[in-house]
Amino acid sequence: MADYFEVDRLAEDVAKIYASQLAVSWLKVNNNKKPSKEEFRDLVIEFMSQFDFSLGKFPNTEEGIKFKEYAKSLLKIEIDKVREGKNKEVEKRYKYYAEYS
Repeated sequence: MADYFEVDRLAEDVAKIYASQLAVSWLKVNNNKKPSKEEFRDLVIEFMSQFDFSLGKFPNTEEGIKFKEYAKSLLKIEIDKVREGKNKEVEKRYKYYAEYS
């Protein structure tokens, strides 16, 4: 399989630099200043899951299918970390928002 270090990096950072930021923005727009941890994590996961849309743009060639499967497996690992409260950046973002909003 080809080296997909770009998607490795993206999978690691999607919660930190994309999904958690959108979750905070969503909460602000909806005037929810005190979400539960689970509510915040669910929002982050919902935004992370939208990555599947982007993967759909890759071709259904042999290499494209391998890439999509690989990327989805990485994304699942990162989603599980968020769900279990094991993503330090998401937990930090939640704490900051819930305590200082």
